[in-house]
Amino acid sequence: MTDASLPPLPQTPARPPRRRFATARVVAALMLREMSTTYGRSAMGYIWAILEPVAGILLLTAIFSLGFRSPPIGSNFAIFFASGIMPFNAFKDIDTKVAQSQRFSRALMEYPGVTFIDTIIARVLLNSITQALIAFVVFTGIIYLYDLDMIMDVTQIAIAFAMAIFLALGIGCLNSYFVTVYPVWERVWAILNRPLFLLSCVIFLFDTIPQPYRDWLWWNPLIHIVGRSRDGVFATYDASYVSNLYVCSVAAISLAVGLILLRRYHREMTNI
Repeated sequence: MTDASLPPLPQTPARPPRRRFATARVVAALMLREMSTTYGRSAMGYIWAILEPVAGILLLTAIFSLGFRSPPIGSNFAIFFASGIMPFNAFKDIDTKVAQSQRFSRALMEYPGVTFIDTIIARVLLNSITQALIAFVVFTGIIYLYDLDMIMDVTQIAIAFAMAIFLALGIGCLNSYFVTVYPVWERVWAILNRPLFLLSCVIFLFDTIPQPYRDWLWWNPLIHIVGRSRDGVFATYDASYVSNLYVCSVAAISLAVGLILLRRYHREMTNI
């Protein structure tokens, strides 16, 4: 039998070339999409994102200035409240955005190039940058407005915001699963979060809480985040009760469980 009479060999379809930096391009596209939908709908945009915490700080400053001569630490109410409100708001905002990431990008996840991890990364990056810029503007504005002579420990403040972002990522991944699969959980979580502003020592010091309630509140990871922030803002503040390891452990466990659930059920979640 000659070579000419042999049947042709089956042709193996060529694999499409692998895209380089596909995830980075997808994440960047998702970030641009959220910037246009969240902050680009009105002329206010990012200005409102700054005005919201500023309005809260000014309101608390006005109320507490009427009843107290000075804040629990330092001499300025605005910088005291900002040291607690800014990391707390960073956690709340990023947690909410991560929890809603699957629903927000559900239509885009039908494309094979978009994964649930891409949606989470995009939202965490964009909102982390946003919250960092807001904190910088607020802190700088307060210092210049009140002509405060103070030296902040930027490293400790950065650690506080890093812990807030990490915790929000972990809790947000868990909530992303529960909010999508069980829509009623979004209302339940909102109700549970209402007293969190007070339970996180945003407007008062952890040291002033009597026992045994102080020991109970210690298990709230936001207590440690706010305490680390105040440690960076006020050089004389004693934050020995703060445990970075505890916050990171809670965040890591929450993130691991959340990613396992999303990995297992993300296909079903897109069809809900």
